[in-house]
Amino acid sequence: MTQQTLPQHANQALLNRSLAAVWHPCTQMKRHETLPLIPIARGDGVWLYDADGTRYLDAVSSWWVNLFGHNQPQIKAAITQQMDQLEHVMLAGFTHEPVVALSEQLAELTGLGHAFYGSDGASATEIALKMTAHYWRNLGLPAKNRFVYLQDSYHGETIGALSVTDVPIFRQAYSPLVRDNFAVQSPDARQAQPGQSARDVALWAIEDLARVLAAQHHEIAALIVEPLIQGAAGMAMYDPIYLQQARALCDQYQVLLIADEIAVGFGRTGTMFACEQAQIKPDLICLSKGITGGYLPLAAVLCSDAVYTAFYADETAKAFLHSHSYTGNPLACAAALATLAIFRDQDVIAQNQRKAAEFNRIFAPLATHPRVRHWRNCGMIWAFEIADAPAQFATLCFTEALKEGLLLRPIGHTVYFMPPYIMTAEDAQFLLAGTLNALARCW
Repeated sequence: MTQQTLPQHANQALLNRSLAAVWHPCTQMKRHETLPLIPIARGDGVWLYDADGTRYLDAVSSWWVNLFGHNQPQIKAAITQQMDQLEHVMLAGFTHEPVVALSEQLAELTGLGHAFYGSDGASATEIALKMTAHYWRNLGLPAKNRFVYLQDSYHGETIGALSVTDVPIFRQAYSPLVRDNFAVQSPDARQAQPGQSARDVALWAIEDLARVLAAQHHEIAALIVEPLIQGAAGMAMYDPIYLQQARALCDQYQVLLIADEIAVGFGRTGTMFACEQAQIKPDLICLSKGITGGYLPLAAVLCSDAVYTAFYADETAKAFLHSHSYTGNPLACAAALATLAIFRDQDVIAQNQRKAAEFNRIFAPLATHPRVRHWRNCGMIWAFEIADAPAQFATLCFTEALKEGLLLRPIGHTVYFMPPYIMTAEDAQFLLAGTLNALARCW
């Protein structure tokens, strides 16, 4: 691609305009008095380019959404073609080919039907929570309207989603608005004591879930989990046995199971969906982030036939009267269909499995680094903790990584890689070298 011509010092000009006009997410804006924003002008493949032409390897897939790289030709072409036909129509009382085709393909992939659409991960969580509570109400059990979630879980930052999110910094300021639900022990394998396996930790954690369900199932609508990996908990990984046991307990106590695959779906864990590795089917699945390959906001919640049937009635009050203005937007659906076509036509899951094995060999110096603890990998996600990390390690590591041409965004003392699937061995070597150099300057 021809380098875009930009005015001299374009970075500083764009930065100043942004600080004057934009309230950036998940950010204490005062920190940008000393920690500059990075103005991005374009993207290509795994690389992001700032307004002065400096490039950064996008090792976090731009907040876990970009699957096949920036400037991806098939997805761009699909959006362009759809723009020439239909940009948007309300989905209440109308339908269109992209949303029907996408719903059919998602149903085939998940084994669940009737996709309900939103715009982002938090809206998917809100949809799932409302849908499960309303399901029990329609069945004559309105008292079943509370939820169980894992300690350290993250399901979004809207009010309902915060009620099942266990990250204090996101939740504390809004505690008067947030309903109390039931947090149960996380199966995070990092809790293993000497001689214990990840499976042992999962079986120990499931006992806490069993206790809560036995005592409170009469008021619990659903259990919501991030399958296999709790992202905001620092990429906490756990054994699939937990999901198998949780599915059995939910069946035993008449509690629905919501799989939040917003971050881990679409190949991130080595299978199309993480639940496949436990050989279970949830009652509802929440999808977003990678669903459009990182191009346009879209979310979907798919449910079992039993859930859908509970809303199918003559009474309007039994309908699921939730809506978003851009529900099932044709452009976003076209991007999602192009994303699924890439998975199908390029055998992405098998390719990722081969790449993960190769990248594990490349990343071996990190796995054996004297300051690295709990080195772990699941599919196209790698993570590790830094022992004796200095204060403000996450900010320090982020800043030092930028000097190496890397976009890393540590979570506390946890460093993770979640790159676009098109990352090459050469890119992985660059990522390794830059990470090692950045870490060396963090003390």
